[in-house]
Amino acid sequence: MTLLIALGLSACASFFGSEPTFTPQPTFTPEPPTATPVPMALTVNGEGIPVLDFDAEVQQYLASQESLGKTVTSSDATSIVIEDLVAQLLLAQAARNNGFTLDDAALQSRIDSLAMQIGGAEVLATWEAEHGYTEQAFRSTLKRAAESAWMRDKIISNVPSTAEQVHVQQILLYNEGTAQSFLIQLNGGADFDELALEADPVTLGDLGWVPRGYLLDARIEEIAFGLTVGEHSDVIATDVGFHIVRVLERDPARPLSPDAILVLQEQALKKWIEEQRQQADVILAPQ
Repeated sequence: MTLLIALGLSACASFFGSEPTFTPQPTFTPEPPTATPVPMALTVNGEGIPVLDFDAEVQQYLASQESLGKTVTSSDATSIVIEDLVAQLLLAQAARNNGFTLDDAALQSRIDSLAMQIGGAEVLATWEAEHGYTEQAFRSTLKRAAESAWMRDKIISNVPSTAEQVHVQQILLYNEGTAQSFLIQLNGGADFDELALEADPVTLGDLGWVPRGYLLDARIEEIAFGLTVGEHSDVIATDVGFHIVRVLERDPARPLSPDAILVLQEQALKKWIEEQRQQADVILAPQ
């Protein structure tokens, strides 16, 4: 009984506050750890290429050049791969903005087709490992390549099949004094073909039909398009030599040759990439 009374008194005392009360404390739940960001070699408009993927691309480029018998330094390879990947990302982003999509099923179909071409999935996996690609890196690379190829084709398809062209003939000499002598003769009434024969007995300097953007030297092209039919230029100095050009014919809408189409398509693609890069947010990690 004494024990019960003692317990009862203790209980009453606690209830009325003579004993300190216990206040439960909130349980602390730690926040989940933040995922460590994947280091990027470069980003274009917020879309990046992981360092591991970039390194695999550099090694692949070096291997391809070695197979061609060419020696390329790691520094040069890095610079070339950076430019290529920036262009790929710009093209891939534009492809998506223009409605092109390559879902996982379509991507897997491409991978399966590629594996079949080279001897099976194991052969492809071995190739990936040998060239520094993880499976995810390879999938990302293939997807980016497909997207950029789609946009590339869209850009070059806008190059017309006809264009204003001039039929150009030139006299190319490697001594300025001789070139000036030829010019004096032409201005005095000498026959252009006869002098062109002296300079080039094989082709007489016939450059064929030339559209704008086709010739390597833009100055020669500009001068040629400024001439009337039958008119010749003054001496034009270039890194190649000293030129005198004459326009034989002019056509405002002549079909382009296959070679000219390829050159103009390349120029259109290059111009597009340059314009897009000027507007893009490109960030390169320290090399």
